Amino acid sequence: MQYVAVILAGGTGSRMGGDRPKQLLKLADGRYVLEHAVDAFEQAACIDEILIVMHPDWMQETEQLRRQNSWQKVSHVLPGGRERWESSIHAIEAYPDQEDVALLLHDAARPWVSQRIIADVCHALENHRAVTVAVPMTDTLYRVADGHVADIPPRANYMRAQTPQAFHIDLIREAYRRALAQPTIAATDDCGIVRRYMPDEKIYIVAGEEQNRKITYRDDL
Repeated sequence: MQYVAVILAGGTGSRMGGDRPKQLLKLADGRYVLEHAVDAFEQAACIDEILIVMHPDWMQETEQLRRQNSWQKVSHVLPGGRERWESSIHAIEAYPDQEDVALLLHDAARPWVSQRIIADVCHALENHRAVTVAVPMTDTLYRVADGHVADIPPRANYMRAQTPQAFHIDLIREAYRRALAQPTIAATDDCGIVRRYMPDEKIYIVAGEEQNRKITYRDDL
């Protein structure tokens, strides 16, 4: 099995504000969010190849970063789509005839993913066709209706999703084939695609970490 990390960096970061996407903002060490995310998979022993799926307007700058960092595992910089699922499809289509591939789809906005998480996901793919990363819910959850608390579900039944989300390519390819056959696609991430369109497929959970948080708003920096 060939393990391919897909760095999903196609978003515009509209909730962040500013004129640059959040994956191309600098952290305190002067390096871009994207650089940290790619470096994590570049250093991971189980990762054979890396694809970066970037917003089309920023592909040239990403190619420059690829050269400056001398990333050995980055094979392609692909254009992203308008929606997250379109970017995932572009990565899947990069392997049209291969079946011995597993894709680890990771948000570029999660620059602190650990080597332990990556290794555990790769290991889980040896026995499972769909794998995700999640952390326990610590806050109380409200189900709301009309601005009021309608229910307080037990938080032990819930976890917060992280990435990478990983799949044997035949599985995620088939899930998207079924999704595209529908009038609209209703899912916010790749696990959502599998869960909705291949509901009999079990998704194994690898323990995440609080440090594997996502940069969404400017305060997160």
